[in-house]
Amino acid sequence: MSVNQSLPDYVREHNIDQITLDIIENALQNIRYEMDRVLVTTAVSPIIREQEDQFPLITDKKGRMVVGQFGSAIDTILEHSSYEISDLKDGDVIALNDPYMCEGTVSHLPDFLILKPIFFEDKLIGYSSQWGNLMDVGGKTEGSIPISARSVLEEGIRMPPVMLYKEGTLNEELLKMFTHNTRLPEQAEADIKALVAGTTVGAERVKELCQRFGKDVYMEACDAILDRTRSGVIDLICTHLPDGKKFEFEDYADDDGLGYGPVKLKLTMYRDGEVLNFDWAGSDPQVQGPINFYLNPEMFKMFGGIFLIMAYAPNLVFNDGYYDVINVNIPEGSILRPEYPAPLSNRLVVMARHFDVLQGVFSKALDSFSVSGSYGTSPNFVYAGKDSNGMPFQTMEILYGGVPARPMGDGVDGHSWWPEFRAVSAEYMEKYYPLQINEYQANIDSGGSGEFRGGNGIKKTYTFLEDGHITFQDDRAHTYPFGVEGGKHGAPSQKLLIRKKDGSRVKLPSKVENVPVFKGDQLIFITAGSGGLGDPLKRDAEHVVKEVRRGLISKERALNGYGVVINEDETLNPAETERKRNELTNQQSGNTQLFDNGPIPEIEKLRTEIADTRRSFDAWLSDEDVSNAESAMKSGVSKE
Repeated sequence: MSVNQSLPDYVREHNIDQITLDIIENALQNIRYEMDRVLVTTAVSPIIREQEDQFPLITDKKGRMVVGQFGSAIDTILEHSSYEISDLKDGDVIALNDPYMCEGTVSHLPDFLILKPIFFEDKLIGYSSQWGNLMDVGGKTEGSIPISARSVLEEGIRMPPVMLYKEGTLNEELLKMFTHNTRLPEQAEADIKALVAGTTVGAERVKELCQRFGKDVYMEACDAILDRTRSGVIDLICTHLPDGKKFEFEDYADDDGLGYGPVKLKLTMYRDGEVLNFDWAGSDPQVQGPINFYLNPEMFKMFGGIFLIMAYAPNLVFNDGYYDVINVNIPEGSILRPEYPAPLSNRLVVMARHFDVLQGVFSKALDSFSVSGSYGTSPNFVYAGKDSNGMPFQTMEILYGGVPARPMGDGVDGHSWWPEFRAVSAEYMEKYYPLQINEYQANIDSGGSGEFRGGNGIKKTYTFLEDGHITFQDDRAHTYPFGVEGGKHGAPSQKLLIRKKDGSRVKLPSKVENVPVFKGDQLIFITAGSGGLGDPLKRDAEHVVKEVRRGLISKERALNGYGVVINEDETLNPAETERKRNELTNQQSGNTQLFDNGPIPEIEKLRTEIADTRRSFDAWLSDEDVSNAESAMKSGVSKE
């Protein structure tokens, strides 16, 4: 056998050697991270600078993502622009934020996308692209995430694909027009220019690769990288999934913010030879409220492939190379494919829930890799108003919750769906905005019990130092993060507003808009945990004791959830632990189910509960004196 015959197909079929291919692939991944660094260090808003809510990619000349995070829809973007590929020049920069004009590559209006064609020796060789979440793009509420929106037209300014830079020259009037329609024009302008800077760095680094290796070698490497991922994903599909057998899973988002819910997402998956098929038929239709998620089928192909890659081949680069071996059906007019002008501002509820459903269907299909349910969204929190000096203020942050348990590993406490996201520090918030962070910690016992514990949600307490109003969205207040393979469900989310005036404590729904708050009021913001994985009685008892000491689980949960008896000095009692675990084993014999969805009532009762919660809140909010405890009690809002 010749040396060439022993090489993998993705190398042998391309005119490039293995070492050069590896160097270019690793260089592209480093470029992608450099794009991140440039953006984060030049942006000014906390949601990008502090939390890193932004995503980059680099494509080949056909617009296929070679490295990146969100998949590309460059053909769709150009189709909705007034430009042909032949019209593009070096130094051009296209900008947009309308999800309906980029196949959901950005999924709500605050996400602003930059697309820059890359030229070398006057030839188009690819695209560099990046998007980030702006703090505000107008609309009816600060932060541009209105809960009451019934149309995308209420959610802020919409920019179709337009030329922001032409051959390196900024269209100042266009930028001014866009930022003029935001509440934070200086921040919006700075963040947009930071996005351009990060995207430009990506383009320049690609040109340097072409200078080093030659344009043809670079372009051949892009093809080989895509083919390598395709070959790897085919192998994963054929190795780990049975051929022809269908697997179904469904889960529910709580509500749309207007009182309608729960909202069902259903997924069917089956393998046909080398091809993996996903079908979202059976999911609910689009809703009036803004939790609709305009899902790009190509993006969902990326998500499906990423699950297999991260579970079994984490060294494999995920990109657009394997999209032809995954088929996706998303019914038009559904919650995952709404028709224009359906509102989209709080789409994170359904985005996160569709990850849970994907994990659920894989948990059924795979013998060796199950994953529990998550905290169910990426909660947004906005606090705005005018301070004592008459100066306006507006903050926005993303909060996190329990990340699911997975084989051989606990879920992560209080983390984002996206691994590189960070929390905004209390010091930053207190320095720049009129509030105090009194408490920020893992919410004890919110992660489901299991051999591998579900991640805890977070408990964050704000004290408002100026009168203002708050808007936020969360979920999993009525439904529970599911446990799997004997693991228990996680705890739901909660929100509690405490009025300084009279000490009244009002439970708020998970989605509210423009709730007035007054100086000295407090908000306790609790996110959901995640489900556990595996039999809790198999969890290492000494580790349970350590987590009691750390405040992650209570002594009661240790005893009744894990069968672990802890002495008064917080040491393990081995003999009593063995006795307790035997007792619990006998009690649960034969009762283990694949999924534990928690104490959720039947759908019609749940629908009534959700509608009643919204009606009670609306009545309380409309009261002239919302700080009056007696008034709140009369409106039917639950109190503690």
